[in-house]
Amino acid sequence: MGTRSKRSERCPHCRLHTHLCICSDIPRLDLDTRLVLVMHHREWAKPTATGPLALAVLSNSELRIQGYQEQPLDLQDLNTEQRRTLLLYPAEESQILSRSLLAEDPRPVNLVVPDGNWRQAARMGRRLPGLEHATMVRLPEGAKTGWGVRKECHPEGLATFEAIARALGIIDSAYVQERMEELFSLMVTRTLQARG
Repeated sequence: MGTRSKRSERCPHCRLHTHLCICSDIPRLDLDTRLVLVMHHREWAKPTATGPLALAVLSNSELRIQGYQEQPLDLQDLNTEQRRTLLLYPAEESQILSRSLLAEDPRPVNLVVPDGNWRQAARMGRRLPGLEHATMVRLPEGAKTGWGVRKECHPEGLATFEAIARALGIIDSAYVQERMEELFSLMVTRTLQARG
């Protein structure tokens, strides 16, 4: 029976190899904005999924899993008078997320983010139950992704963590985006280091 290399063991929190763990570098940010990350149960198991790292950064965040027939996902509970819900949705029909759009409704935001590649996120956004009340938004054009670990067929495609950081830069502050992007840069460096 073979022994498993310590280099292949992964941290359960940051998902990097244990010798490259970045958990001690994860900032903890307390925001009014509530992140709701929606992942397919198969996507959750992938170590290259970046969305879960955002949950570690943002205290006001939660994970919702979809794809289990016995536990259908329903996001209707997000429809409250106290908050507005924005669905980060990569499609032309979505409004561009901007300060002026946010000024139209000053309530705190539920930011719903489907986690997956471009095609998965677009398909998921059309099918998420209970989000009929949500405003679909997309990010303005910006720098290309710094991830490069997964192949992306869309040139505008971003890692989920990057997309969340940029969205929060608009909704909350440039400081939040900067702190998250610093962590993301470290994650990219360590991931590439692990791949040699």
